[in-house]
Amino acid sequence: MNNTLKGYLCGIVAAVSYGTNPLGALFLYEDGLRPTSVLFYRFSVGALILGLMLLVQRKSMALTHSEARVIGALGLLFAASSLTYYYSFMFMAAGLASTILFFYPVMVAVIMALFFGERLKVSTGLSIVMALGGILLLYQGDGTATLSLTGMALVIVSALTYALYIVVLNRSRVRMSSVKLTFYVLLICVLCNVVSSFFDPSGGLQGLPTLRSWLSALELGLLPTVLSLVMMAVAVKHIGSTPTAIMGALEPLTAVIIGILVFGEVLTPRLLLGIVLILLAVMVIVMGRQLSPGRVFSFVNRMGHRVVKHWRWR
Repeated sequence: MNNTLKGYLCGIVAAVSYGTNPLGALFLYEDGLRPTSVLFYRFSVGALILGLMLLVQRKSMALTHSEARVIGALGLLFAASSLTYYYSFMFMAAGLASTILFFYPVMVAVIMALFFGERLKVSTGLSIVMALGGILLLYQGDGTATLSLTGMALVIVSALTYALYIVVLNRSRVRMSSVKLTFYVLLICVLCNVVSSFFDPSGGLQGLPTLRSWLSALELGLLPTVLSLVMMAVAVKHIGSTPTAIMGALEPLTAVIIGILVFGEVLTPRLLLGIVLILLAVMVIVMGRQLSPGRVFSFVNRMGHRVVKHWRWR
């Protein structure tokens, strides 16, 4: 398979699988688990799955000093991003936090442009704008949500550390399998989560009380953790950090679709338009290498007219 096509496909799989977070997390919250415990089981199950894969494949677990430094940085960045994001739920609505979090593709693009001389293509900028617009349309607040400064600070730190994780993953010269790299990253996340649990004012780590809790923890460790992070590492390797970050717009889209299919949420014209914008953003970033600026704008214009023309079903 062409490496570029492989990168885009892996980016799509990474984003969609990461968007399945609500399937496990919401059930664990319903069973009384706090964010710190949810993250602990998510990372632990993921690390266990990858560790078993490495043992079965008889892969070397050794690390060089340079590899250990890079993986240490990646683990700390991902742990910081996850912890600050989950703790932000204590100060603001989860839907609002996830909407603000998606500012990270802009951060990735800015970091790559300022520090690594990456030119921002017209198709890339257009994709970012459409993706952000789609995410804003997907957010369904009840009009009573407030912006907490603490919550905002936590989400911004989460977005920045996640952006740095993607950039470091892209720029590092570590050459190892995505499975091995992700295993060590998750192992560091587990350790960081255990340490942070001692400072959690609501208590330490909790046990899994029901069979549903165990199944939910397994889903969290497998889909939005193992599959997502491994596929992301492959995507970043083949297509770069900025396109991979932009395709992350499929994450909240997947969460919305799960909400509609599993939790009975209603598909409104607003949500439909947000979904269309996100899909257009992904299509533009994938076809950006073959499209000139004029063709990009012409393509978006035609698709926009079609959406407006047929968007009268309600």
